[in-house]
Amino acid sequence: MPESSAPSGHYGPAILPGGRSRFFLAEPLRRKVEQAIIGITSGAGAPRINFLEPAGDPGLFGPDSICWRVHGDFAIMLVGGVSALLLQALHPLALAGVWDHSNFRQDILGRLRRTSAFVGGTTFAGRRDAERLIQRVRRIHETVVGTAPDGRHYAAGDPRLLTWVHVAEMSSFLRSHQLYSPAPLSESEQDRYYHETAVVAELLGARGVPKSVAAVERYYRRMLPQLDYSERAREVHRILLNPPVPHPALKPMGRLFIHAGEDLLPDWAQDLLGIRRQAALRRTVVRPGLRALAPAFRWALRNGAAARARLRIQAAPAH
Repeated sequence: MPESSAPSGHYGPAILPGGRSRFFLAEPLRRKVEQAIIGITSGAGAPRINFLEPAGDPGLFGPDSICWRVHGDFAIMLVGGVSALLLQALHPLALAGVWDHSNFRQDILGRLRRTSAFVGGTTFAGRRDAERLIQRVRRIHETVVGTAPDGRHYAAGDPRLLTWVHVAEMSSFLRSHQLYSPAPLSESEQDRYYHETAVVAELLGARGVPKSVAAVERYYRRMLPQLDYSERAREVHRILLNPPVPHPALKPMGRLFIHAGEDLLPDWAQDLLGIRRQAALRRTVVRPGLRALAPAFRWALRNGAAARARLRIQAAPAH
């Protein structure tokens, strides 16, 4: 989940009498909120990326792409990321690789940071940095092999598992955007989103990646018999329901995002997790809460990855 994409000036300052600005008066608060969020989503486990260089480089997609619109809103992406983790955990082989080869149970934030850095970097970084991120992940995948509890062999580089992980992420980000963005996408734009983001999945080694809304729906119907809310998946769910936060006062906000991620799950996934009977309550409480909170995150993170990437593209290349 990348940082906010709001371009500089999008939430412009209101000028007070005497020429003073509300933005100026609120800047110390904004920075405190920004640092608190960065403390959760950045740090150990997240590769550092300079989105301001190289000058003029549009990256893999460029600012006119649909994925720039979807991946640029922190709150929306965080909810989508939580939902994607829950979905991914339903595939026993995909979960086995994470279970056996990472410390996510002790550092769930590290997992979110790595996902955030990868999605943000491949979307907004310059082309060379994006390609380096992809190659880095491919090298890591080569070492992630083993045997699942049911005796089946798994490999993180398996094109089928890569496709599952990709679809779970992108469909979750898109559902979150459609539910919480003030500018949801048309159906053709949603198809464009899947078509664009398939580029990264295929560079990682995925095959048969669905590239439209209809194709994703068909894919999930085919995958359903392979999914299971196993004891391991239940443990992932339990960990997410008690998210580690840097301050106790942030715990209610953390739980809000977790329940919003549950709410985002398709009905069939909520049935597997046994949480569909609480769906009406989540819609009533969680959705208004997140819609009220999201503008504050956009304001606090207005200088995020997409804003810096725009500055990079606008800069004249050095001669």
